[in-house]
Amino acid sequence: MSEELLINISPMESRVAVLDNGVLGEIYIERHHKLGLVGNIYLGTVVRVLPGMQAAFVDIGQSRTAFLHVNDMQREPRPVAEKKNKAQDSTNNERTIIDAATDELAITPPVVSTQSTEVVPVTKTLIQHRLHESQRILVQVTKDQLGSKGARLTTNISLPSRYLVYLPSSEHIGISQRIDGDEERTRLKTELASLMQTVNLKGGLIARTAAERVPVDKLEEDIYYLLQLWRTICARRQEMKPNQSSELIYQELSLPLRSIRDLVHADTEKVVIDNEQIYEQVRYFAKEFVPFVYDRIVHYTAEQSLFDVHRVEDDLRDALKRRVDLKSGGYLIIDQTEAMTTIDVNTGSFVGARSLEDTVYKTNLEATHAIARQLRLRNLGGIIILDFIDMLEQQHKDDILESLQAQLTQDYAKTKITQVSELGLVEMTRKRTRESLGQQLCEPCSTCQGRGFVKTAETVCFEIFREIMRCARTYNSPKKFTVVAHAAVIDLLLTSESDTVADLEYLLGRVITFDVENLYTQEQYDIVLD
Repeated sequence: MSEELLINISPMESRVAVLDNGVLGEIYIERHHKLGLVGNIYLGTVVRVLPGMQAAFVDIGQSRTAFLHVNDMQREPRPVAEKKNKAQDSTNNERTIIDAATDELAITPPVVSTQSTEVVPVTKTLIQHRLHESQRILVQVTKDQLGSKGARLTTNISLPSRYLVYLPSSEHIGISQRIDGDEERTRLKTELASLMQTVNLKGGLIARTAAERVPVDKLEEDIYYLLQLWRTICARRQEMKPNQSSELIYQELSLPLRSIRDLVHADTEKVVIDNEQIYEQVRYFAKEFVPFVYDRIVHYTAEQSLFDVHRVEDDLRDALKRRVDLKSGGYLIIDQTEAMTTIDVNTGSFVGARSLEDTVYKTNLEATHAIARQLRLRNLGGIIILDFIDMLEQQHKDDILESLQAQLTQDYAKTKITQVSELGLVEMTRKRTRESLGQQLCEPCSTCQGRGFVKTAETVCFEIFREIMRCARTYNSPKKFTVVAHAAVIDLLLTSESDTVADLEYLLGRVITFDVENLYTQEQYDIVLD
């Protein structure tokens, strides 16, 4: 599989498109007036502690206070004496080996000694015993503000580099689950443990997927970089002024540099950038941290837009549509709500050639490829319900599930899939750290308020009749009623509903006139009393 990165820079925003074999697979957008918060480290102030939720709200200088749950707080080891007594009293303590860790670090795993495989016992302290109002606390953002919810925080700080993630508050050495092979995993663990002792690094490390088969000298360079970065963060924290309620201690890299650090790998054939200044910054960054991609960075200078040349703009428009057409003639319907996202698979115009079961199977199989792509492209997260067309044969159900899992292996976000239910539904979850594409680029319709539909002109007419009746009973003085409404509603009142209007005038003994207001939506109207 060949992959290209397209970096489009404008005065308003930065956009990075990931092309898989020439097809848009992912899109990242960062607007300059609204930068993402994920990865930023703040020295915030606790505003409120909620014992009932075991959570706290923290002021980090944003429009909404951020949310910190007790499970996302740095765990406290037991006192040494207590641990020794515990060990003497129990000779059959359970030993747990933590063998894997992912690149996504919303919650740090239990504290583990690098010298043994035994988990250090931790105390479960209530949040009201650990935090109080006005307390200052060092936190990192793990999820951006989503809708009406504030950012999600953790006190388990994690600092990513090209190959490693540094965990200052842990002693765990972990390896990304995407790295296969016991020999390579053992090599990385051994070399990282040795380097930590050489450098005298306190804390833990996780080897990212990019660390696979990377020589030890590159890993050492990353460790020195992360160590210096952590020292800088600690120094800034000490410089915090007493009268400041919050301060940004560390800001994550800009989108173009972050994409080079996190998205570029051996299969990346080219990185194309259409801005000279960003091109130079990326080349300098790549030379220092990702040297293998240095010669693959290209400056795009043609007049035609970079995204237009590769049809990214067209694919971006299609990604905001509710319907996704399949090549066979089938289609998907994608509906995103506050609680979950549903994806419905339909055969559409595809009739197949052999049997109904074969037609359904082929449509569902093609849909697994489209679903995996749409999840990445639209950045859909949370609970996702997939409504495949009902299949009779168990082998077909197993094939669909296997195909879906295979397609999701390319997804950077963590996913979890259940079995196909009797109704043909598949429940899955996908880790959500930032807004979906629709939430980033769209807002609720001002006419329907996000419902996706509006009242018919006939329904509005009947509402107007009822409102006129209420006004007539409430006010005795008006001699005339003037209805101000949308053109479609007025047309209906003057044509098919004209007999009802005449009957109402006769019943009330008052004249009813009409006035078109082009700025009104179909649901808007006013009754003016004269």
